[in-house]
Amino acid sequence: MQTISFDVSGMTCGGCTGSVQRALSKVDGVAQAEVILQPGTATVLFDPARVNAAQIESAINKLGYVTKARPAQSAKGQS
Repeated sequence: MQTISFDVSGMTCGGCTGSVQRALSKVDGVAQAEVILQPGTATVLFDPARVNAAQIESAINKLGYVTKARPAQSAKGQS
């Protein structure tokens, strides 16, 4: 499993975060997604054998939000 985070622009309310959360949960290969209104982020745990970052980003973009992948964080100390 891998984790990727995106900055998500355009979310203005809890309904927006719920929409993004639901869209991500429908993507085959996404195990978990956390969407936070402020500061406008989505963090996704996914199986890279089933889905890639571009497909995840596309699921958010289809809702009308603008996304930008955040730089990967070091996985040292994590298992």
